[in-house]
Amino acid sequence: MVEGGRLLILFGIVLVAAGVVLSLTGRGWRLPGDILIRRDGVTVYIPIVTSLALSVILTLVLSLFFRRR
Repeated sequence: MVEGGRLLILFGIVLVAAGVVLSLTGRGWRLPGDILIRRDGVTVYIPIVTSLALSVILTLVLSLFFRRR
């Protein structure tokens, strides 16, 4: 139970740090391969590559935390 609490605290710190960076830069992250469509005042953003990258990173981090021996 203690590991789960520490993990939530870590995720909270990472989210706060990401929020500060995004608010200071005024831009989001876009990787090559993400789809951005702008037409007639409508913008559609589909972050395919960003979602895949975050999935891989989170899988690696969580596997380190929850590794069973």
